[in-house]
Amino acid sequence: AFIFNFSGRITLQARDSNAPEPAIRVPLKKRKPEVCLVIKCRPIFQIISTCWSEDGASPCILIETPHKELEPADPSNFKQYTFKNLFIQASPIPHLNWANSDDVWIKMLNKELKYVHDKGYLQRHPKLQPKMRAILLDWVLEVSEVYSLHRQTAYLAQDFFDRYMLTQENVSKDYLQLIGITALFIASKIEEIYPPKIYEFAYVTDGACDMWDIQRTELQILKALDWNLCPETPISWLKLYAQVEARKDEENFLEPQFSQETYIQITQLLDLCMMDITVLDYNYSVLAAAAFCHFSTFDIVHKVSGLTWESVSHCYQWMTPFMETLQSEPKPQLKNFPKVRADDRHNIQTHVAYLDILERQMPESNTGQLSPVAAGTILTPPSSTEKPPTH
Repeated sequence: AFIFNFSGRITLQARDSNAPEPAIRVPLKKRKPEVCLVIKCRPIFQIISTCWSEDGASPCILIETPHKELEPADPSNFKQYTFKNLFIQASPIPHLNWANSDDVWIKMLNKELKYVHDKGYLQRHPKLQPKMRAILLDWVLEVSEVYSLHRQTAYLAQDFFDRYMLTQENVSKDYLQLIGITALFIASKIEEIYPPKIYEFAYVTDGACDMWDIQRTELQILKALDWNLCPETPISWLKLYAQVEARKDEENFLEPQFSQETYIQITQLLDLCMMDITVLDYNYSVLAAAAFCHFSTFDIVHKVSGLTWESVSHCYQWMTPFMETLQSEPKPQLKNFPKVRADDRHNIQTHVAYLDILERQMPESNTGQLSPVAAGTILTPPSSTEKPPTH
């Protein structure tokens, strides 16, 4: 069986304020060559909730060549940018009383150029395999559900992780859990009104990472990403497409008007696809459009996204086996979360046995039991008696 083992905890030590920022730590203990990874987490059974509660429009828009700040910092990645004028449909976003819809649309499109992701980063890390990323992201989704975090938070964490790894070299598998939980910690502070405390993120690693580990890694990630932390994720694109297709009241465009039941089915497809590193071959807007197309028609997808079939077809075909696999699974149901309004339930990230589903889809991968959580256990936040007296 292929298991991740994120052990090797580092303790708190006094720091010299003049000393340089420490590099990624070296494991303190030798590990058997055949031992692979187990993501450590709290095997507690009682779940304890936490509190946090055509009128004259041009048929096309000319998007200018990206400005200087959108140029890649690394010249080796220059080939990933398409510097040309792109003619697209007028913004599908209706008139907004709080912003210019064309400006909003163009800013979203420009982010597709600014925030670069590339599955080729694994070539920088010879000790890592795609299945390790799948295991880590599956665990991140589980932690997100436990703490009732929003889908956007989980997808921001995935984006931070993949873009950070693109800036690094020779990262060991022993530090993936630390990078993953830190990415989720950063994302929650950006997206959540009441994000979990840092000790709660450290708690779910069952001692594999402490608060100082997360704080130090947070600074490393922020520096590596140059504080570029606001991508348009597949979730934000999907929500836009769904809202444009279902809109009835243009005055309240920000209030969901689409079917929650259909929305969570599409997000489940995106969740499953996210486990496969090939997902990084596609722009986030294309990913959301391809997933939406599996539950609609391309005419509707073209109307809400402006994308051509040529732009979406390859991703749609790649996504088809994932869709066929999910069709044999029970349909996802809306879950109730403590202190989450009924009209916001669809926005909370949920988790199913995605690794088992992938294994059934691709049995030839011979991955064995991939789940990072021991059988029969439930990952939970710390109980009130286990929390520190001061925050």
